[in-house]
Amino acid sequence: MNRADEPGRALPILISARGISKQFAGVEVLRDVDLDLHAGEIHALLGENGAGKSTFAKIIAGVHRPSRGSLALNGTPVEVTTPLIAQKLGITLIHQEPISFPDLSVAENLVLGRHEGPALGRVRWGELRREADSLMARLGIAIDVGKPMRGLSIADQQMVEIARALASDSRLIIMDEPTAPLTPREVETLFGIARQLRQEGRTIIFISHRLEEVRALCDRVTIFRDGSRIATEETAGLSDADIIRLMIGREVKTYIPQHKSQIGAVALAVRGLSLPGKFEDISFEVHKGEIVGLGGLVGAGRTDIARALFGVAPAASGSIEVNGKTVTIREPADAVAQGLAFVPEDRAVAGIFRSLPVEQNITAAVPGKVAPGGVIRRALERSIAREQVRKLRIRLASLRQPIGELSGGNQQKAILARWLLTDPEILILDEPTRGIDIGVKAEFYEMIGELAASGRAVLLISSELPELLALSDRVLVMSEGRLTANLARGEASEESVMHAAVPRRKANPDGRAAA
Repeated sequence: MNRADEPGRALPILISARGISKQFAGVEVLRDVDLDLHAGEIHALLGENGAGKSTFAKIIAGVHRPSRGSLALNGTPVEVTTPLIAQKLGITLIHQEPISFPDLSVAENLVLGRHEGPALGRVRWGELRREADSLMARLGIAIDVGKPMRGLSIADQQMVEIARALASDSRLIIMDEPTAPLTPREVETLFGIARQLRQEGRTIIFISHRLEEVRALCDRVTIFRDGSRIATEETAGLSDADIIRLMIGREVKTYIPQHKSQIGAVALAVRGLSLPGKFEDISFEVHKGEIVGLGGLVGAGRTDIARALFGVAPAASGSIEVNGKTVTIREPADAVAQGLAFVPEDRAVAGIFRSLPVEQNITAAVPGKVAPGGVIRRALERSIAREQVRKLRIRLASLRQPIGELSGGNQQKAILARWLLTDPEILILDEPTRGIDIGVKAEFYEMIGELAASGRAVLLISSELPELLALSDRVLVMSEGRLTANLARGEASEESVMHAAVPRRKANPDGRAAA
């Protein structure tokens, strides 16, 4: 039973927001939001991308200053104008995209922000490492705290972010899509920690698009739409249909449309691709007009395959064929020249140029189109970007708006718009709907189907099995760096994919299972 559901229990108010509003470039994205957050509750914020939920959370965390409105902490008015002030007040934001110092160790990342200025030099690093090891053990995962952050997977970076919040002894922890890169086991570990924090009287804001997670974890839910708070209710009192209707203002009957396949010749063929420590002896084909799903657990090697195909981290051996011709791809420029496009899983690091305007982000892959003769023509650049915004229905205040101010879904649309300008034959989409709301997901599903229908070959990496199964003509499955299954649409099910994805214990030479 969720704690807020306990009969006769009145939880004190930790945070009180009144009339919170926010404008970006003259456009109001948050409008007169009133909300009370109780001590010792897990409170979900739901809504489509751009609905205002993340903006509201960032105002509480000091990332954005409200245009108007007020906040009170334990009944005392506060001005949370910077993240540092928020941290001193006991408020921590765990970002949707992990933010860290990549060249510092895990342990050093954990201590940053808890020691100021010269005090950092007096840290007893042996004690720090022991404390970091203890935090990792509390999270239930094995991470070498002496390892540089850049060597960790996105999932492990996310767990370090959570450990940092635990280390700071925060009263309010804001989790923005924290489970997106996590395996089911890691999600359960996180949920166990969240429940423990709730029992200790701490408050968690949980932002997610996964309704099953909200229902399993959260006491109350607040729904945003078009910058306004639409409803705040006990989670148990709302059905999924109720939540979706409140989120998007209409009934949604189907989320993942089945596309009609017209499969042509082989567009991409991979033969014996290997990269020591990442993947081994990978062979598969993707045909024109076909969507091939690539499934598996986090760390199975799926993203490494995508990065190798696009020349970000090339394979050590094996071959790649495009339209029947063996090609050499050692860097992304080689891949683009061969008609490949890549939408990466970590859009904040590898996808967008956060401080640059939307128009420059969209046209970044086609300098020849916007700079004929080597001179950038801004009017032409703006015209090209505007047409892509129209086609992909990207919501923004202005083409000159920094792309970092857009919602995650609209950032993802802009990345896709960029690569569609290169007129690719082969699209590699790595977790394209991660952190995107239901309404925008439906738009992405439609776009992916249209891309395949136009004759393009699509390699789709997704950790959401319903999405993978519904969109894909075939599903390839990886486990521990190897392909373990190639399933036709009729063979692929959640059971068959997970059976192939779960690592098997290796046998000793005498045939006994290894311990």
